[in-house]
Amino acid sequence: MRILHIIGTLRPEAGGPSQAVRMLLSYRDIGYFGEVATLDDPAAPFLKTLDFPVYPFGPTRTNYGFTPKLVPWIKENHRNYDGVIVHGLWQYCGSAARQALAGTETPYMVFTHGMLDPYFKRAYPLKHLKKWLYWAPVEYRVLRNAYRVLFTSQTEKQLAEKSFWLHRWNPYVVPYGVSGPPQGTSKEMLSEAFFEHVPGVRGKRFLLFLSRIHRKKGCDLLLEAFGKIAQKDPDLHLVMAGPDQENWGAELRQIARSAGVEDRIHWPGMLTGDLKWGAFYSSEAFVLPSHQENFGIAVAEAMSCGKTVLLSNQVNIAPDIAADHAGLMEPDTAEGTLRLLERWIATPSEERKAMAERAMQCFRQRYDMRENAKTILRLFESAKTSTGETVPSHS
Repeated sequence: MRILHIIGTLRPEAGGPSQAVRMLLSYRDIGYFGEVATLDDPAAPFLKTLDFPVYPFGPTRTNYGFTPKLVPWIKENHRNYDGVIVHGLWQYCGSAARQALAGTETPYMVFTHGMLDPYFKRAYPLKHLKKWLYWAPVEYRVLRNAYRVLFTSQTEKQLAEKSFWLHRWNPYVVPYGVSGPPQGTSKEMLSEAFFEHVPGVRGKRFLLFLSRIHRKKGCDLLLEAFGKIAQKDPDLHLVMAGPDQENWGAELRQIARSAGVEDRIHWPGMLTGDLKWGAFYSSEAFVLPSHQENFGIAVAEAMSCGKTVLLSNQVNIAPDIAADHAGLMEPDTAEGTLRLLERWIATPSEERKAMAERAMQCFRQRYDMRENAKTILRLFESAKTSTGETVPSHS
């Protein structure tokens, strides 16, 4: 089956949606063949590294990504695909798909990727008011007319209904996750690659934060909590890996200096490939005290390496992981983050080992991305065979 994915950007540092597309398009062995239409600049170097067809329609003048070329291209080529998936909201991608596929037999689905979480309504009230102006005439219609609107958990599905009172769509919760670490490369080789890149933690125990350096991620809470527990575990270090998209690093480093732990916190920047997997394997545990996290691909990646995860209760999959006793969960507050680290330090070594084993089991049962690909194929197959719901009204 051939699927067209439409997404604003495939930049690796863009986070979850970009990674999700890359993973889905790697499952050719189960009959999942995909191509991508994106708003990226055709000259972007990372596009040359991809092993699937990409049609870049950028650069665009605004973050919204309007381009007059996208709708005509979809109209001309949609018959080449069994279905279309739009990734994310608030960009031209969804509107273009709805316009281009109106009246056709090609169904489309929308992957919201957590972009309807009411956290954004609370955190950015002015932006939310602006979104209302776009929601009713455009984005709401994109979702309402989609064959399915895809969510990664029941929690995300329920939260999505709280952002706007105007909501009616055909929801579907799909299994979500990651592909896991690369096959054929030993843990020792991956760890060595990481230690060569971050020599300051060679031979050290460390907790790993691997995500965007962003205010939503609770980085300040983590640094403040680490400063308070540092004397209780003087051999423990912290690696803060990820791109600093908000130029927040200087302020965060000052928090570390003020707490007297600057020499125990390491900032390697964004880690990809072998360096990323080496960081997971070399860490003692993974930590993410986010204020909002739809899924958390890095959480599943850590678990695929057999690592316990320390999470805030605002990571949507945290309750399931805590219920499986594969990680720890606390509120996304200063007190909660401190308690998260204190609980980990107080956990006996035998229990840590048992939690790591349960983390691997939890990953295999819940977060194998291959199941996501299989579900998408089944949904589009159902769209082809069902009567009355193959093509929404597009009104």
